[in-house]
Amino acid sequence: MTLIFKIVPRAMWQEAIEAGEFKGAPVDLADGFIHFSDAGQVRETAGKHFAGQADLLLAAFDAESFGEALKWEVSRGGAFFPHLYAVLDPKSALWVKDLPLGDDGQHVFPELDR
Repeated sequence: MTLIFKIVPRAMWQEAIEAGEFKGAPVDLADGFIHFSDAGQVRETAGKHFAGQADLLLAAFDAESFGEALKWEVSRGGAFFPHLYAVLDPKSALWVKDLPLGDDGQHVFPELDR
């Protein structure tokens, strides 16, 4: 199983749970797909796109569970990132954990394995 991760504001994730679907954050909607990161990319994603933001969650998903709707495409620095071309069912998350800010202002990540 290949784990991929989505960083999302807590309020946005709660709305998705209540709606039964996550269509994406504003950047996802603008780009036409839901952005994910793999374990080697997610810390850089947090620093680049979520620096200083509190009240975030980190959701883990099984990449293979998305089938052909998930495409690995060239993005930042020529690396391949997972992009989901579908609406996401929040119940498909393997786990969702807090992504707090540490005293140094950096996000404190949980273990990224299953």
